[in-house]
Amino acid sequence: MAAIICGVDVSKDALDARIGLKGASLKVSATADGVDELVAFCVTHDASLVVMEATGGYERVAFSLLWARGVACAVVNPRSVRRFAEALGFLEKTDDIDAGVIARYGEVKGIVGQEPASDAQERLRALTTRLRQLTEAAVVQKNQRRLVTQVEARASCDRTIAFLNGEMRLIEPQIAELLGADPLWKALDAAFREIKGVADRTVARIMAEIPEIGTLSNKAVAKLAGLAPMANDSGQRRGKRSVRGGRSHVRSIIFVVADLARRHNPDLADFHKRLTQAGKPKMVVRIALARKLLVRLNAKARDVRNDFAAKLEVPA
Repeated sequence: MAAIICGVDVSKDALDARIGLKGASLKVSATADGVDELVAFCVTHDASLVVMEATGGYERVAFSLLWARGVACAVVNPRSVRRFAEALGFLEKTDDIDAGVIARYGEVKGIVGQEPASDAQERLRALTTRLRQLTEAAVVQKNQRRLVTQVEARASCDRTIAFLNGEMRLIEPQIAELLGADPLWKALDAAFREIKGVADRTVARIMAEIPEIGTLSNKAVAKLAGLAPMANDSGQRRGKRSVRGGRSHVRSIIFVVADLARRHNPDLADFHKRLTQAGKPKMVVRIALARKLLVRLNAKARDVRNDFAAKLEVPA
């Protein structure tokens, strides 16, 4: 018998739930008490899984609370759900309709519960995100400063840049401490750094954004990062294959690091040279180089994880 799924449309203040596409519905507040009502609703209707869209962070509290109360939960891509709704003929959009569509999407796609990340993983993700935000803000300030000639305005830019640099200096050791405290992360850190050009920030971003690295095939990890060409064929036509989707923050850092790594690793430099001499477009070369680096990182992570698994199997 197919699992009964409760779809939940999440907003800042409310959770709209529906059993299946057109089943019973419920609207509760996006609070701990509201989640308790949602749990009771799921129990009443024998729903074994709650599926909700990613909504810029509003879903995180409900997601964590549902798991804490023993209800499996999964978060899905809102763009995929919207296209699915249009395919079903739902051109209108309301919270109630969205909740039903999300439930139906979960049924058709065979969505399963996604266990919440550990406290350490959540902290690492939060710290690396904040470090990225500070870095981007510092770049903006430096670019603006170049256009400022008035003394007081330049001084303001300097103070802001100094503040941002100070915040980054506070966060970086916290990230390093997190990576050093976990034996697996520490081993992954050492393995990744064997590739010249891969530094501490890269390692932290990869472990925060792709915690699955080393558990996926090379093809799957490339697709996860949005570095896998997608087929675009129909009948006898063979369309141009382009990359799309994936985790953009991972992709952006891999692009930068891959260009740096090729300057220090002869095989990556030769690979880049061969593609360039073959007349491949610059963006194609850039994507191929980034994918090659990511696949190498994935292989190293796989070896580390296998070593750890083997040690766990050894009798004491």
